[in-house]
Order: sequence, then structure tokens, then C-alpha cells
Amino acid sequence: MQQSKVGEQKLFRLFGRFSLILLVGFTTLNAQQSFKDFKKSQAQSFQTYRDERDTAFNSYLKQEWKEYNALQSAPLYEKAKPLEIEAAKPQILKPVGPKISVNIKQRADDKQDVLTPSQTKQKDVMFDFYGSSLGFNIPSGIKKANFYPQNQAGIASFFNSAASSDYEALLEEINRISKKMNLNDWGVYLLVSKISDKTFTNQDNSKLFSWFIFNKLGYAVKIGLAKQHVVLMHYSKKVIYSTPNYNFDNKKYYVVANYAKDGLGRIFSYKQDYPGSTKELDLSLETLPKLEAKIESKTLTFSQSGEKYSVPISYNKNLIDFMASYPQADYETFFNAPVDDVTYRDLASSLKKHIDGKKASEGMNFVLNFVQNSFKYEQDNQQFGREKVMFAQETLYFDKSDCEDRAVLFSYLVKELFGVSVVGVKYEDHMATALYIPLEGDEVMVKSKKFVIADPTYLNANIGMSMPKYKSIKPQSYIVVGEK
Repeated sequence: MQQSKVGEQKLFRLFGRFSLILLVGFTTLNAQQSFKDFKKSQAQSFQTYRDERDTAFNSYLKQEWKEYNALQSAPLYEKAKPLEIEAAKPQILKPVGPKISVNIKQRADDKQDVLTPSQTKQKDVMFDFYGSSLGFNIPSGIKKANFYPQNQAGIASFFNSAASSDYEALLEEINRISKKMNLNDWGVYLLVSKISDKTFTNQDNSKLFSWFIFNKLGYAVKIGLAKQHVVLMHYSKKVIYSTPNYNFDNKKYYVVANYAKDGLGRIFSYKQDYPGSTKELDLSLETLPKLEAKIESKTLTFSQSGEKYSVPISYNKNLIDFMASYPQADYETFFNAPVDDVTYRDLASSLKKHIDGKKASEGMNFVLNFVQNSFKYEQDNQQFGREKVMFAQETLYFDKSDCEDRAVLFSYLVKELFGVSVVGVKYEDHMATALYIPLEGDEVMVKSKKFVIADPTYLNANIGMSMPKYKSIKPQSYIVVGEK
């Protein structure tokens, strides 16, 4: 009986209470693991996620990832655009059509309510966003999140910390600011990226933070690993040119951060989307963001029939900077984007002085001549070191442009000033436009309708005149500009 009691005492000393059992288990399983790390892992195992989707998704992240090979988007042009453009031989213009009277419409959003600089107390991250001072508080759980180890387990660990944090207020503030500033998807991308970069100096952590936030905002975004570094990928239905992308079930995910950069090669990633997050990254810019006004001005000059003309315009430099950040979206995005009201009113008022009272053919040719001769011609590769389609707003800002930039600007002006239908006309190394108007000249057929060629790059050419090189060539495609 005494031996039994001694045995029980020995057994108690060996195993002790529950806390001692944990300690013995800890030292037995992994003698090298610190007690602090052990406590952390135990705490995480009992954390409750704020979103029921996260438990299953985090488990999924820990499953075996697969290898994916990068695809490079096709170039915008199959052949290099001409280095120089020859001028057309002047031809007498025949006045045709009714007399023009330009009506400069007062836009509904002329007095737009921009986001004024923040007057609130200091936030965790503060930064300038195209003229607006913004601040956001970052949940402590996200601040502590870290991509460690630098492998698949580290990604699951980061997600675990973020998903367990009080992130709802941050999401609400991002949505509020995005709505207030009228940000499109690209604007939201820039905003979230800025918040992430200000929160984490380490780029892997920053990308993981963006990934978490985008998924919570409903965007279809994936993460991958390439040489122990994080790769952020956005789903887009439309092509984003010159951008590495990966195919997941015939859906392309683009590495937007690597636009116009070298490819990434293979990555390791997962197939399943975050539950319920299916929204694509749509680069359409149908309405402009409401940015703080940083008004600057310039004067465009050109000559027609020996007479010189000046067209003074104002523009918001913050908007120019926003547009300059754009990756290479599809042509429809650029052809259907508006010009800022401040710029349009200046431009329309100047052109109105010279075209009011003229016949329709004269007025439209005057605008065509304005676009042809107000800018120097230069290839994008020479000007920017890469292919870059510009918005009409950007073409007015820069002193140099090439064919598609002028096509975008001219199509916008013709649509706004005269209310006519217009299409972009794309060849393998050139871009022109065509108008649905009853004038004679070179034509193209678009949806069983005859459109008359108007080439904003063919210097001094009238409507109806194609460059000799393209007279007998069938265009590759047409870009339909939205109807007014």
C-alpha cells in the first residue's frame, strides 16, 4: 500500500497539472521551439475568425499548391508604328452640310464635391492621394502580421493574423473614401496599394495586406510565390497589355505591378477563389475621379490655310498624374473616357469661336486640323520608353503624341461638339478614325454602315483622305465609341 502511494506521488510529480502536461508535451515535441512561439501557436489555434469564410479558406491555403507558368499579353501593334508621317497635299474643301452652332453644355457635375484635406486627428498611416490628405487606422492584428516563414506556411500565417483582426472599420473607411472620390477600380487599386505600402515597408507584407483587403472588398485576387517572394494577381476579363498573367480555369489573372516590366516566369499558387469574391479589375473610366484641383494652364497653337490659331486650356495636374499611372488597358477604355469639365469648357469655347457659322464639313475639318497640327508626332517608345495609349486629357497635356492618342482625342471632340458617331480604325501599325457622316471619300464598313475616314495623324488631310499606304488595306478592327 505504501509503495502504491509513493508511486502515485511520483506519477503526480512527473505529469502535474494540465499546464505542466502542456510544458512536458512542448519540450518533448520540439526542444528547440521557444515557449513564446508555443504560446503564440496555441493562441492562434483558438482564435475565432470574424468571417465564417475564413476558416475554410485558411485551411485551403495550407494544401499543396500547384505550379503555373506566366503568359505574356499580346502587343497592341504587330508592327512598329511609322517614325515619321508625311503631310498630305492640300486640297480645296467643299463646304457641305448645315451651319454649325456649338452648344457647350453645363455638366451636371461641374460643381463637384471633392474630398477636402483631412482635419481629423492623426491616423496610423497618412499620405497624399492626388491632392487629398488621407489617413487610415490599421488594426493591431494586421500590423503584427508577417510573412514568415517565406513560404506557403508564411502566407497562411499572415492571413490568419489579418482575418482575426478588427478589419471591418478599415474596409468601411476605404469604401467611404472610394465613393466620395468617385474612384473606379483602378482608383481603388491605387488607394489600397498606397495604404499597404504605408503600413508595411516590406513589399511581401504589403502585397499580402493588399490581397487580404481586395478579397474582402469582393475582388477576385490571388497570391502566388516566385522565388520566396509574393506575387499579387488581379482577375480581368479584358486584356491588360504588356502585363504578365496566369491562367486559372481559363480566367486570366494579371500581375499589374509588373506592367511593362520583365516577366516573372513560374509561380506556385492555389486554384480556389476566395469565397464570394468574383469582381474583376475593370479599368473602364466612364466618369472621372473627384480629385483636389491643382489647376495649371497651357496654350496650344496651330495653323490652317496660312492663319495661326491659339487655344488656351486649363487642366487639373492631379488628374494627369492619376491617368499617367494607368497600365495598358484595351482601346475602348481610352476612347470612351471623358475630358475634365474645366479643360473641355476652355477647349470648346476656343473652338466655338472659329467654327460657329461654318458648314458642318468646314467645322469638323477645322477640329481635325487642330488635332493634326497642335502636337509633334513621336512614337511612344521614343517618348515614354514603352507603348502607351493616352487618354484625350493626356494628349492635350503632352506636347508630343502618336496616332492612337490623336484618334482618341479627335473622336472625343467630334462626338461632343457635333454629336456624330465615330469609330477607331486600327491597322497593324496605325490608328485612324472614321465618321458616320454623308461626306465623300475613303470609307470603311462597320456593322453594315459606311463610315468616312478621318485621320488625325495625316497632317493637313481633309476628312475622307486615307494615308496612301492604307487605302487598299482592310483594317484589323474597329473601336466603337459609345453613343451620346
